[in-house]
Amino acid sequence: QVQLAESGGGLVKAGGSLRLSCVVSGGPFKSQPKGWFRQAPGKELEFVAAISSNGASKYYEDSVKGRFTISGDSAQNIVYLQMNGLQPEDTALYYCAADPEGSYRAASDWHFWGQGTQVTVSS
Repeated sequence: QVQLAESGGGLVKAGGSLRLSCVVSGGPFKSQPKGWFRQAPGKELEFVAAISSNGASKYYEDSVKGRFTISGDSAQNIVYLQMNGLQPEDTALYYCAADPEGSYRAASDWHFWGQGTQVTVSS
């Protein structure tokens, strides 16, 4: 099966930056589209960003547009989420996902998930 491993989370001050990484391994579908979701305590899983398999199309949640950038090379099996201008409301457990069968924005449509990496932004 496809496995995903996130890294790069941490504690930062408001206005700071972090770069999350997602390394994809195994399975026959690792070149499929990738995405990032996040979940804050007591809240539902929220779409953050997604990138098509060839990198030509990128999608972002409205709240992160202009601040976050998704990038990567499916052939290298790694995807990044550069997060700038972080705010306390960005605090959440961030998950990498792979291989959607439908809408990029629906968590239930993604086939594979990482374990998550914690991002905490202080005021």
